[in-house]
Amino acid sequence: MKVKDRLKKTGDDIAGKHPDIVIEGGTLLTMKDGEAPLEKANVLIGKDRIIDIIPAEGYIRPEQAEIIDAVNCVIMPGLVNAHSHTAMTIFRGYADDLPLKQWLFEKIFPAEAAHLNPENVYWGALLGCLEMIASGTTSVIESYFFADDTVRAFHKSGLRAIIAQGVIDLPAPGVGDPLKNLETGKEFIERWLNFSTLITPGLFCHSPLTCSERTFKGAMELSREHSLPLQTHLSETSGEVDEIIKKTGLRPVPYLDSLGILSPDLIAAHSIHLDDKEIELLSERDVRIVHVPESNMKLSSGVARTSKMLKMGLTVGIGTDGCASNNNLDLFKEMDTAAKLDKVFTNDPTNMDAGTVLRMATSWGARIMGLASETGTIEKGKMADIIVVDTRRPHLVPLYNPVSSLVYSAGGADVKDVIVNGRILMKDRKFLNLDQEEIMDRVRAIAKNIMG
Repeated sequence: MKVKDRLKKTGDDIAGKHPDIVIEGGTLLTMKDGEAPLEKANVLIGKDRIIDIIPAEGYIRPEQAEIIDAVNCVIMPGLVNAHSHTAMTIFRGYADDLPLKQWLFEKIFPAEAAHLNPENVYWGALLGCLEMIASGTTSVIESYFFADDTVRAFHKSGLRAIIAQGVIDLPAPGVGDPLKNLETGKEFIERWLNFSTLITPGLFCHSPLTCSERTFKGAMELSREHSLPLQTHLSETSGEVDEIIKKTGLRPVPYLDSLGILSPDLIAAHSIHLDDKEIELLSERDVRIVHVPESNMKLSSGVARTSKMLKMGLTVGIGTDGCASNNNLDLFKEMDTAAKLDKVFTNDPTNMDAGTVLRMATSWGARIMGLASETGTIEKGKMADIIVVDTRRPHLVPLYNPVSSLVYSAGGADVKDVIVNGRILMKDRKFLNLDQEEIMDRVRAIAKNIMG
């Protein structure tokens, strides 16, 4: 059963239903292809769905509905963070300014071995959820260790997510015996498969370098058995590519293809060091790609050929990675970076225009999640995953083009209201279901222990 098929409809005929929430009077960006912004729009939400979109003319405020004031604001789909290791907030700033291999093997892996446990992952993931809600993210493609506790955190937060158990051929937090990595992954999937319409379990093979042929094939078999995507890091560094060539005689993309891994079932993050033939092969196999520009820059991993991938027809989303290599989960910053980095890299200011980047963070991100028919755009009948961005800020005046302003001028702190699945998670910058101070205090205590 596909991810979208597990979602429960509120009913085929939603016409005439009384709204529970109305977002009033904002500039609406539906993110439907070719659809212009709609001024003074009113979005009606009933239960978990958008039940109507009404222009200013003819709008009468419904009785008893909760009102969200969006005057002088932009109403848009919530952002999709297509690659994150959310609980790594506990390592934010812990190992900065190091090459990836040294950062990973000398700092992060030892820190994870010493300090990752269920409670630390839970509170670290909750802090990440808090940060993402505050900056307009409503859906996340997530992967890490102790994934059960990440599920606990996301369930409490109210965010929508694909949450993957990490699989690696090394002793890992929660999986001391690498030979049991697939067994652990199988148990995780079966435990959470029908837990919630907001949360979908999955598996994450760390990389072709750290996961054997057996592990990759087994993880993909388990994923396909349950119609779930498999996540991986792909060609993140040139050194990784060289080691895979030395080990297998093939570059990473044809190597994974030889194992039967390349398919629409695969979500490949980073995807930096690819030659033309590899990009063409990824396109032929319809692999889903996630661009992670800030992490790539900070670790000096390289620059992904994103505009080339888009021209080749690949679906590309955008992600933040974890806070140990970014160091934030703000997708507005990520969009700005993605657009400008590609322009510099290609020496073409027309590449990665604002509209393209905003689609990467909304409708294309939903496509990568397998939920394009359910979310990612604002349309009657779709799930109500919506944010309101306050444009009454000096850096957002004047507002000639709301799309350009969102990508090049706005930041996560400009998000005023966040709704996921018809539930308000933040209103007027106030969290409605998370205790900000408690979460931050808990993570400060974890950080003190990490520092010794």
